[in-house]
Amino acid sequence: MINRAVLGTTLALLLMTGAASPARAQQPQSVGQAIAPTGWVFNIAPYVWLPTSRLSLQYNLPPDLGGRLPTEVSTGPGDYLRDLDFALAVSAEARNGQFSLLTDFMYTKFSVTSGNVTIKSIDFFGHPSLPISRSLETSTGTTLATSIWTLAGGYTVLQGPWGNLDLLAGLRLLAVNTTTNFSLNFTVTGPRGNGATFGGVGGISGAQNIWDGIGGIRGRIRLSDTALFIPYYFDIGAGGSQLTWQIASGLGYHMKWGDLSATYRYLSWQQGGNAVVRRMSLGGPMLMVNFTF
Repeated sequence: MINRAVLGTTLALLLMTGAASPARAQQPQSVGQAIAPTGWVFNIAPYVWLPTSRLSLQYNLPPDLGGRLPTEVSTGPGDYLRDLDFALAVSAEARNGQFSLLTDFMYTKFSVTSGNVTIKSIDFFGHPSLPISRSLETSTGTTLATSIWTLAGGYTVLQGPWGNLDLLAGLRLLAVNTTTNFSLNFTVTGPRGNGATFGGVGGISGAQNIWDGIGGIRGRIRLSDTALFIPYYFDIGAGGSQLTWQIASGLGYHMKWGDLSATYRYLSWQQGGNAVVRRMSLGGPMLMVNFTF
């Protein structure tokens, strides 16, 4: 999936849409019916998420130069789907009565080219930034591999004919591996007096794993006596990042075998100035199919 960012999945990642339906172990229930106190219910929910992705990177320049290379990547489905190498997205839940264990995993790898990638400046340590005009970037491109994994435990605190509300707490991992290739029509000599230069044709890479603790709520609101419901989800946390949060809601339809839901999901990270991934955000429509057994 920052104020400018990129997209983006081992068991499966945090359930965004409240896909896990309250159900009895022995027979399906309609949405909003009370959770049975005994028996295990399992849900698995593959999904398709098509976010607009914005990523603010800060690559580390080679040691003989010393400094950083701020780079912005912004792309939507119409851009990255053409160069999508691989994608996997799935959520899962195990529930027994009021207790639940949730997991959600998404992995994406794709490439974006010049119109979506901007090298902002060259920041040598101890020296003023050297802004790079867009006209000096004859060609740029970024390959991005992103894994997002969430694991959380939940507890139902409110339940009735109207729906349910669960509290949850857990952790989230963002793992980013990125490479930006460039063709610049200039070369700059570094300030260390060793003859090292930057510019021309080349490439630069960076990687970072970010672990955060999170807490939040999730559930669904039943629409009258129909099979329609409104799923909702919100979490917020910190740790490896200064702040991470996500929110999702939309419309779902409950059936005997599970649920269908269409939602809008937004997920964001913010980090300090020394991080490779300074900011990242993913926001867009998501379609999920949830199987209950």
